Amino acid sequence: MIDKKFDVVVLGGGPGGYVAAIRASQLGLSVALIEKEHLGGICLNWGCIPTKAMLKSAEVFETLNKASDYGVKAENVSFDLSKIVDRSKKIASQLSSGVKHLLHKNKVEVINGLGVLENKNTIVVDNDGHKRSISTSSVIIATGARAREIEGLESDGNLIWNYKHALRPSRMPKKMLVVGSGAIGVEFASFYNSLGCKITVIELLDRILPNEDNDIAVYAKKEFELKGIKIIENTKIKQIRKSNENVAVDFESSGNITTDDFDTIIMATGIVGNIEEIGLDVLGIKVEKSHIETNKFCETNVENIYAIGDVSGAPWLAHKASHEGVIVAEKISGLTVKPIEDNTIAGCTFCSPQIASVGLTEEKAVEAGWKIKVGRFPFSANGKALAIGESGGFVKTIFDSETGELLGAHMVGPEVTELIHSFVLGKKLEGTDEDFFETIFPHPTLSEALHESSLNSDKRTIHF
Repeated sequence: MIDKKFDVVVLGGGPGGYVAAIRASQLGLSVALIEKEHLGGICLNWGCIPTKAMLKSAEVFETLNKASDYGVKAENVSFDLSKIVDRSKKIASQLSSGVKHLLHKNKVEVINGLGVLENKNTIVVDNDGHKRSISTSSVIIATGARAREIEGLESDGNLIWNYKHALRPSRMPKKMLVVGSGAIGVEFASFYNSLGCKITVIELLDRILPNEDNDIAVYAKKEFELKGIKIIENTKIKQIRKSNENVAVDFESSGNITTDDFDTIIMATGIVGNIEEIGLDVLGIKVEKSHIETNKFCETNVENIYAIGDVSGAPWLAHKASHEGVIVAEKISGLTVKPIEDNTIAGCTFCSPQIASVGLTEEKAVEAGWKIKVGRFPFSANGKALAIGESGGFVKTIFDSETGELLGAHMVGPEVTELIHSFVLGKKLEGTDEDFFETIFPHPTLSEALHESSLNSDKRTIHF
């Protein structure tokens, strides 16, 4: 028996799902959101938010340790790991409560439990054995993703951690191996390194941060190594041997085997979509490599069933998921929508130093046949960066040499995750080099480096 009918049912309450539900309700649709765990999803409860809270604590600790550089005395500086973790949990809890309030305010019915597609219009919700059926005209699948497990290196919460264990540590590691050098890997490497843990990062490919511009990756590697982080590239784990307190790891590179011991391993080797046990096979919804296949409007191969966010594939970013949620809600309501352009989605990594980018890397631009001109400007020549004592890093801009179109922008340095939006907006508005040349950036700000990098592409730099 059908308990209730809705215009839209959303499976998953993460940054894609709850945004889709709110937007659909704003447009006059009756909406139910099914969530089996915590509102806000992995991002809010186990990812974006708690990691940034912990990284801020590490940043404060680092700043206090170099307080004398600012003419400030701070002696016997220490940290309390449990309080760092508690602070991150409180912030996540506060935001999760905020999501609950927003859903209630927008008249979205939240249903606790696991939602399973019985057919394209019926969903069975199982809440600890208590089942109910609801019907709907449209379904939005936003079930997210989870950490990828590698055979032989499965997380155990003791010696081998996934991101959840790393966010709720029962002890302070002394010597850690981080497997994978993407955003998750280098963020955890930065956090634990700042607190005094000896870190090694291993990457299977020939360089760390493989999705970033090569110049950014090269600079970041240098900075990580200056901070004491050991980087091993083009290397794989051949074998591990656990003892009570350590893991012996055999590394293989170019046929050579080396061994080292660690008290903690963090696995940061990517994610897999949460596609199991939600009825995809019953409806014949197409899946490729653990992610639901969709078109540019987030539609699956089954009519009126959509998939958004991490479960539908890369880029695995919360802000991309949220925007997809808006697009789908508006499409269901009958509005005309525009698909997402992947090259206008910014990537942000909150390691130390921060990394942010949008659009094509220099390598990809050349590979695609563009005739380009490249601008660079170091933060060491920026007055605000010097004033705040954070003068490392640079801004890199890539323009089409014929039309002036902004093709890509890449930054490493202080607060670049807060600066990248200028280039995102520039790409969205189809801005050119002349637009950036003629924009008056305020002084003294870090943002002036964006202006100078653009000018540098035309050999018009003033301050470098």
